[in-house]
Amino acid sequence: MGLDVRPAPTRRRAKAGASAPPPDRGARARLSRLDIKISPYLLISPFYLVFAVFGAFPLLFTLWMSLRDRELASGKDEFIGLRNYTELLGDSAFLNAVVNTLGMFVIATVPQLLLALLLANALNRRLRGSTLFRVGMMMPLITSTVAVAVVFTQLFDTDFGLVNWLLGLVGVDPIAWQSDRWWSWVAISVMVDWRWTGYNALIYLAAMQAIPKDLYEAAAIDGASRRRQFWQITVPMLRPTILFTAIVSTIGGLQLFTEPVLFDNGDTDGGSTGQFQTVAMYMFDSAFSNDDYGYGAAVAWMIFLLIIVFSLVNFMFIRRMGGVR
Repeated sequence: MGLDVRPAPTRRRAKAGASAPPPDRGARARLSRLDIKISPYLLISPFYLVFAVFGAFPLLFTLWMSLRDRELASGKDEFIGLRNYTELLGDSAFLNAVVNTLGMFVIATVPQLLLALLLANALNRRLRGSTLFRVGMMMPLITSTVAVAVVFTQLFDTDFGLVNWLLGLVGVDPIAWQSDRWWSWVAISVMVDWRWTGYNALIYLAAMQAIPKDLYEAAAIDGASRRRQFWQITVPMLRPTILFTAIVSTIGGLQLFTEPVLFDNGDTDGGSTGQFQTVAMYMFDSAFSNDDYGYGAAVAWMIFLLIIVFSLVNFMFIRRMGGVR
């Protein structure tokens, strides 16, 4: 048994001896480019897949159904083209529901956004317990809609409601909140405003806190009052946020359903003469109460078109209000 006195191979030699065959750089580069191109689509695809199943498909299915005369009870199902839409344009009950919806939308949305803007401006100042006030803005949102409707229905009761009692103290005669068309709109709009004003105020507050303080300091040095700073600095800087809240409020206002139904004790008639029946209530009534699913689907598509039209109107109005064309 002899002793091997040959020098051990150095690390460099060992690496050179065990080196793998040269990588295919062309294939790696192609995979890298493919990864860069495809990965973003794979990351966003779950949203679009869910939207296709639960958003686009119901929308197209409703469009297909609106072109048919379909009744579940009798099994009737036949293609009638645009007849449902032509009947809708001459349907006085549908037009009444459109007027009711637009009336409540205007009465509820405009004061709601203005009040939210003023509340946000007040909360943006230094206040004691400001966090408590800001959290309190969310309280109506975590309250059940049913509970809100029950309480407000009692408040606006014609005979025993608190509102009529308070009005009576100053000599005002009792108001028929449910039977009168205009006052029923007001009562439902108050319900909607109480629920959503705080939510919009917090959105405005978050946007206000992103406005640079330098602008206010420069305006104060130039002698601008707080009111002038609000209208000439705060409101223009909030224009994108105001646009967002206006469009979201438009979508919600034109789909108003829960509050008026609960105000009518669970009925979808909207009062004895349909004085506060909204388009969404009329759609439900047509499809499920009258078993006319084709007609109800046509009403649903009219709501969709109304939302698009009024969202575009709001978009154009707010852009022009800010001086942007």
